[in-house]
Amino acid sequence: METFKYIFQRVFIALIVVSGATFLLSLLIQLLPGDPAVMAVPNAMPDRVALMRKDMGLDRGTLGFFWKWYTDMWHGNFGNQYSNNDTISVTVLLKRALPTTLLIILYVQIVALVVSIPLGLISAYREGSRFDRYLQTTLFALSSIPSFALALILVLICAVRFDWFPVLGYVSPTENFGEHLKGMVLPVLSLAVGITASYTRLLRTDVIATLKDDYIMMANSKGISKSRVLWRHVLRASSTTLLTSAALNMGGLVGGTIITEILFNLPGLGYQIAFAIASRQVISLMSFIAVTAAFYVFFNTMVDVIANIVDPRTRERRV
Repeated sequence: METFKYIFQRVFIALIVVSGATFLLSLLIQLLPGDPAVMAVPNAMPDRVALMRKDMGLDRGTLGFFWKWYTDMWHGNFGNQYSNNDTISVTVLLKRALPTTLLIILYVQIVALVVSIPLGLISAYREGSRFDRYLQTTLFALSSIPSFALALILVLICAVRFDWFPVLGYVSPTENFGEHLKGMVLPVLSLAVGITASYTRLLRTDVIATLKDDYIMMANSKGISKSRVLWRHVLRASSTTLLTSAALNMGGLVGGTIITEILFNLPGLGYQIAFAIASRQVISLMSFIAVTAAFYVFFNTMVDVIANIVDPRTRERRV
């Protein structure tokens, strides 16, 4: 019963956070100079501007504008995006953009975990060795490079100089999976390098502490192979912090992919946010940012709830 109560509290707080963030965004949009309907389609006739204002809820005042969008969103209607010749549902745009962003996040996490786990184990086991020192220096250097700068470097070297990978264009995995993976190499690497460095350092720290535990020293004294001790006992005991960080990064990457999607012309949430800003589509912008914030809060809440279930001491510490 206590666990369900805690889950309800966390979900309730998450809803308040997302609602508050979108409300503040709507206030900021209302403070911008100019009419959002006119900014969306500058050449529109007055009668169409009036229809757009009504459709967006701009004729209802500041609170009415937000409330119309907010209630429509809960019914699955995220508003419309306008152009000179067409009106397209933001819900349709979300259905197109979300899979791309989620695929990028999935690939980044897979690459980061596959690389960081063996590196973290070996570095911790060989603590203080030349390999460990070189690796820590390299990881520090890589983690200090912004992802957008690394993306530009990778493009110049791997695409422009050697023509190994395509720079622009997105191929759906259902269309051609091989070309899809080839086109995702550079954007995924640009995001995964810094995260891999972070994961490796986290795991190394935990593994070093675990290796000093009595039961690990006893396992070594019984003649159990080093690889079995590391992979079956040490890694299992040291993975909590790593998995927590990975789950939290899932939320952060939803917003972190924005610049990468723009640089590589990937039709994800980040690309749609940039387009909404450039074309002054305020309803689209609010909806895309709301979804991004919802994913971030969802993953943070999920980690908090799971940690509370696995280790009730986390709840006691908060109390």
